Amino acid sequence: MVRGIVREQAILTATVELLGEIGYAALTMDAVAQRAHASKATIYRHWRGKPELVKAALDARDADHLAVVPDAGTLRGDLLAMLTMLCAQVDDRYVTMMTGLIHAMRIDAELAEALRSHVADQALGPFLAVVERAVARGEVPGGASPERVHQVSEGQIMRRMFLGQPLDHNFLVDLVDNLLVPLLTRTFPVGEGH
Repeated sequence: MVRGIVREQAILTATVELLGEIGYAALTMDAVAQRAHASKATIYRHWRGKPELVKAALDARDADHLAVVPDAGTLRGDLLAMLTMLCAQVDDRYVTMMTGLIHAMRIDAELAEALRSHVADQALGPFLAVVERAVARGEVPGGASPERVHQVSEGQIMRRMFLGQPLDHNFLVDLVDNLLVPLLTRTFPVGEGH
């Protein structure tokens, strides 16, 4: 049983690595099998095809990140710590993976459906844990939307990635203080002249 879990994890890790190195279009089951030191038969026993394998690999990647969502003791601290951790992983490989997947979704309906299912699974998003802790601490009203905060964060981060702008501390502080905390607490800052 343990050997099977280790082999499955090796396959999922190999898939994410290859997506970051060569992109979705060039990804093959042969390459995954070779990288993971597994047989194609083993891969096909668990996943019917490339879209399903990619979804499983991304699900596993997100679950790994979810296991280490920091608890800084405050909503603002949690958001900054979590976003800092996530943005530290945004490198050339991540950009290669994401741009390849976004392009492939436009021409591969099965992949598009698998990735939509992945993105829609809020249980895999780190914002759920952050918002639940903030609600328990009384910082955020019940019913606050982790999905909306996830969408805003992802949109802002993707925009900066595509513009080649840094995902630095100043950007994250601005994102948290001026968009995410107000969105969750419904306390919008009043600027000059309002």
